[in-house]
Amino acid sequence: MHALVAHPDTPAKAVESVGVQLARGGPRELWLEFHVRSSGALLLPEEKAPVRAGGLWQTTCFELFVQPEGAEQYWELNFSPSFEWAAYRFDRYREGMRALPFRDPEIWISSADKHFFLSIEALPELPASNLRLGASAVIEENDGTKSFWALGHPPGKPDFHHKDCFALQLPAAELS
Repeated sequence: MHALVAHPDTPAKAVESVGVQLARGGPRELWLEFHVRSSGALLLPEEKAPVRAGGLWQTTCFELFVQPEGAEQYWELNFSPSFEWAAYRFDRYREGMRALPFRDPEIWISSADKHFFLSIEALPELPASNLRLGASAVIEENDGTKSFWALGHPPGKPDFHHKDCFALQLPAAELS
């Protein structure tokens, strides 16, 4: 489990911790699970059909940034507890944004007591190269408090696209 940290300018009131687990599900697949421990005061969007949607980051949302090692281009994948999702490709830091095509991901949600889990698989086909990953989350609480969580944060305001947030390395997969 990799711990995410709240941005110092956006402290949480009800969230105690956020973590992520990542693993390759196959040579070009990734399995991802977010864990949130809180007092139960999370604002979760209403469940909807699992379709591509924009603006998911405006409330509780979980994100993964994927960048082949040594490349400028990267992907941004957003997953909402509503089951909506989004996927974008960027040519370089915040430039050249366009939709990244892939089939609807499998999203599972579970909550019990003070724990909330969101699991995703069937992500887009990944390059077989070493990858730099940035896992992040926007957590909104019932009182409107929003906290921004990432593996690391650059100086200044929250910016999940910044290279300081791409703090995990995933080795290249063996292709058969």
